[in-house]
Parts: sequence; C-alpha cells; structure tokens
Amino acid sequence: MRTCTFQTPSHSGLARLQRNLDRSIHGSQEHRFITTLPSTLSKSSGLSVRCAVRFRPCIDIHKGKVKQIVGSTLRDSKDEGSTLVTNFESDKSAAEYANLYKEDGLAGGHVIMLGADPLSKSASFDALHAYPGGLQVGGGINSDNALSYIQEGASHVIVTSYVFNNGQMDLDRLKDLVGVVGKQRLILDLSCRKKISSPGFHNSSLNPMQEGKYAIVTDRWQKFSDVYLDQKVLEFLASYADEFLVHGVDVEGKKLGIDEELVALLGRYSPVGFGFCICDFVIISHIPVTYAGGVTVMADLERIKDAGNGNVDVTVGSALDIFGGNLAYKDVVAWHTQQQALMV
Repeated sequence: MRTCTFQTPSHSGLARLQRNLDRSIHGSQEHRFITTLPSTLSKSSGLSVRCAVRFRPCIDIHKGKVKQIVGSTLRDSKDEGSTLVTNFESDKSAAEYANLYKEDGLAGGHVIMLGADPLSKSASFDALHAYPGGLQVGGGINSDNALSYIQEGASHVIVTSYVFNNGQMDLDRLKDLVGVVGKQRLILDLSCRKKISSPGFHNSSLNPMQEGKYAIVTDRWQKFSDVYLDQKVLEFLASYADEFLVHGVDVEGKKLGIDEELVALLGRYSPVGFGFCICDFVIISHIPVTYAGGVTVMADLERIKDAGNGNVDVTVGSALDIFGGNLAYKDVVAWHTQQQALMV
C-alpha cells in the first residue's frame, strides 16, 4: 500500500483530514493502524510530501500463451482473428514470467486472461502457483469463481465487466463479490476511454456534458458504460475495493506515449484509505491506483510519477524487452528499486 508523509500545515487542513479519517474508521473499512491526531500543531507552515511509486509487472494470457495485444482490437465475435493486433507472443510460459517477477521482488503485478478459454485459465493457475500471494488475476471473474483464484494463490481478483454490466454499475454484484472474497481481495479495473464523437463504439451518442470525460469501458473494451471517472466515483468505489487498475484504452499497446491527462486525474482524486500521526507528521495512505498504457521510454515513468502526484503506480507492457520491445526490463526494475529507497 502506498504511503505518503506530509507535515500538517494548518488547522483547516487537519480538520479535513480528521473528517476523512472519521469516515474511514466508522465506516465498513478495517485498518491496520490506529488513527490519531496531534493535540498541538507544528509551527512549521511548510508542506513536505514523500511518496513511493511502484512498477507493477503484467502477464497477459491469450489462448494459453503470454502475449502483448492492442487491447482495443479484442473482440467477442468469431472473427476476432481478422481484427486482433498482436505486438508480441512469447515462447516463455506464464509461470516463467511469474518466477522472474518473484526473483526480482516485484509484488502486486497482474495476470490478465484475455479470454475465458481453458488454456488461459490453466496458464493463469500456473503463474499463481509459481508466485503465490504475489500476483493479482483478472479476466472473466465473477462471484461464482472469484474465490477459486484466491485459493489458487492470487492476492486479489480483478473485475470490470461483471460489475459494470450492460453499461451500468451493478451494485448488487459488487456487494456480492465483496461478500465472497472481501474488500481487501478485490481490485476494480476502471479501464476507460475519453468520450468523444466518433463512430465504431457502442453508446457513441453524446450528451454535451459527457464530451471529453473518461468513461469506464467493458466487454473487452468494446462498450462504453455510463460511469465516468471523477472524484465522487473513485471515493465511492474505494469503499468496496482495495485497489484500482486503470488502462488508458486510447493509448494501450500502441507505444505512443502515456495519457497524461488521465494520469493527472487519477493522481488528483486518488482516495485516501487511512492516516495516522507520528509527532508533527501525518501519515496518509492512498488507495493504490495502477495506470497502464503507452509507456515507451524511461522518461514516461517519471512523467507518470509527476503527473500522478506520486499516487499512481505504473505498468509497462509492450515496450519492455521481455515482451519484444526496446525498453530494458532491468532498467525499469532498477527505477522501481530507487523509488522504494526514497522512502527509507
């Protein structure tokens, strides 16, 4: 879980923090720390922030093989092969990638099944067995099968279409999932696309108020939902999920650069999970948010760190040399290690 520290600047800021913490403590969330606030404020008026951004690795599985695919080209229809754009297909198994991430101490990566076929499910289980507790899993997850993936070694299950069903948020399904695996085991995939006037996407007729906003997309990113990413939505969903995963669908898999506007939105509205105080410092933990999409060069990692205010983790896929790209995996791991050292 990401932790940021900053010195308390004012009574009003402290009061806002106390209200947020009271909501968390007296709500449904459970916390590992007792939340307290100092009886006196620091005389310092400065604000010091320290956050650790993490690299979250990925294993995308399609028909049992580890692949890097332009996600927006996936289809549910039988003619998928004529539209699918594959950037890379590995001769290594999902379990081999899981072992690599385990050896490098990279926790919290995600395994995504790009199809609910038996080969992909088997490969995902192999990865979970290779790195028990170190990987999250998504793709076709529902309240009937979610627990089986936890039992096979997943730290969390990742869900999109099951909750954002037929273009709307299905709160009953969301509550069912929380009841099955617990909030602490659930990640909501809020992958989204900016709503603009363009053909070829379901629900493309636009209300002027929706123009330019990021809408969650479902069903292999083919359908727009009526749920738009903003502060209220993120705060509401944080009551049910331990983390968020967000693919920038407009840039994902295309190696065209990151969606900096989306990263900034996620960093600005990343919900506060809990907080506590040590002397004059308030320790704040945000709900972890991981962004994926468009990373091409090392500088993109710093851009995500800056645009996301240190609140947004990063996934790199097609650009990595282990997936056929030009960006050295070892350099990204070194960057990740450096970020963690900043918190020591």
